[in-house]
Amino acid sequence: MEDILNVILMCLSAVIIILVLLQSGKSDGLSAAFTGSGDLNLFTVTKERGPEKFISRMTLVCGIVFFALVIALQIV
Repeated sequence: MEDILNVILMCLSAVIIILVLLQSGKSDGLSAAFTGSGDLNLFTVTKERGPEKFISRMTLVCGIVFFALVIALQIV
């Protein structure tokens, strides 16, 4: 049982890495925040649509499942 959970955890880790790399950047970076260059406004509401929303939700779901699996492995 523990071996199966470990394999699932490793596969889920790879999926999370891929999903995070597929997400688009939200700002110009940390240097733009300090120098003031660009249109960086921390209080604007940007809505994700289409594939961006799906990737964001899948990352959230995979993260929750990841932490649940880690806790389950500690109990087993």
